[in-house]
Amino acid sequence: MEANTFATTVYVQAPAGTAFAYLRRLQNLDEWTLGSRMRTRIDDDTYMGTASGYQAMLCYHVNGLEHPRLGAIEWQCGYRYQEYFKQYPVFVFPSRYADPTGDEDGCYVHWVSVVDPARRTEMIMQGIAAVHHYESRGLKAAIERGEGVTEPAAGKMALLSDTMWVDAPIEIAHELLSDRGTLAQWAPHFHPVDAAAGSFVDEYGREVQIDSSGCRLGEYGLIEQDYLYRGGGRVQRCPIVLVPSARAFGADAPGFLLHRIAFARGDGSQMFGRTSTADLAAESMAIKRILEARAGNTASFARGMS
Repeated sequence: MEANTFATTVYVQAPAGTAFAYLRRLQNLDEWTLGSRMRTRIDDDTYMGTASGYQAMLCYHVNGLEHPRLGAIEWQCGYRYQEYFKQYPVFVFPSRYADPTGDEDGCYVHWVSVVDPARRTEMIMQGIAAVHHYESRGLKAAIERGEGVTEPAAGKMALLSDTMWVDAPIEIAHELLSDRGTLAQWAPHFHPVDAAAGSFVDEYGREVQIDSSGCRLGEYGLIEQDYLYRGGGRVQRCPIVLVPSARAFGADAPGFLLHRIAFARGDGSQMFGRTSTADLAAESMAIKRILEARAGNTASFARGMS
């Protein structure tokens, strides 16, 4: 796991559009965070305020990232206006996106905290798991209360995720991961029948049709991969987010962060596709090895995932 990032997910029993609108408004941080309180408005999308993990005031900024099937924004924080060293890409996945064959209403809110290692404090990384667990409960409650929900609602799906740093140009990652024909190079459980057409069999010989497409979300990249298992109507959706290191850590930082997601049944009963974060991490290692070799940065692989 990449050491400078931390991912958080919460199921919310509310329409995705409602959750997105709530997250888009910075003043709402006052309701559910441990210590982020908006004090001075700079513009509609920027405030100075207190922070959960710092004694100093921070400047908060939010960007909207347009996508037709899911909601996406980016929170940014720094000591000064437009000098941000913390990035939080945030995604609101409708339940029907997470499970296209299901009947669940609601959404899954997933955000990735990215902290510049040159500016982070010891307290930030020591406390990040506890604080984000606590805050995710507050966020869920704040949105669900608005829908008349009086106790925490349980989602049917689990969102698995893994992040890894890759020392290679982000453009060649788009090329590799958007091309179904390259899948077996980094996910060898899938054996090609007609790779160009997206036809594969998995490690048990089950037929799988794979669709893949890529787009830009601001400076981020998004590759959406759908795995349809023929015969049972089962689908696993596995989006991939590419975060330029220059945006995450500073202008001189090379490469990008490879953030991978897979939706699986929350009760642990899923017997196809990616069923654990270890599946994602293993495949991400293969992606990192392939891309860094193509970029001529073979020494980077031995230094690890961060």
